[in-house]
Amino acid sequence: MVNFILLFISISLAIVGQLMMKQGMMMFGQFPVSKLLVNLLPIIFQPFVFIGLICFCVSSMFWLTVLSRIDLSLAYPMVSVAYIVTAIFAYFVFKENITLIRWIGILTICLGVFLVSRS
Repeated sequence: MVNFILLFISISLAIVGQLMMKQGMMMFGQFPVSKLLVNLLPIIFQPFVFIGLICFCVSSMFWLTVLSRIDLSLAYPMVSVAYIVTAIFAYFVFKENITLIRWIGILTICLGVFLVSRS
């Protein structure tokens, strides 16, 4: 049970990290790829991006603990839950359009996670 709590924490922090980084980049705005290095420090120190990166780092620490305790063939498919939850948050928080084909894909991921978790 503790192993799955650690896995849940790792996945949750990764989700929060993604959402925070998206918010930060929406505030930062678009820029050409050729300007990535010029914008790197301002991007990293944009508050939402910075918090998102911290969440990702902490998530990685939990993930390393999970990898030391759970089979990779079980743990890694569970990370797909992050895709599902992130898409749902993107729909409600960022008002992103999620097409029918994306919803079908998300439901397919849900089925896959369910099947892996039953093994």
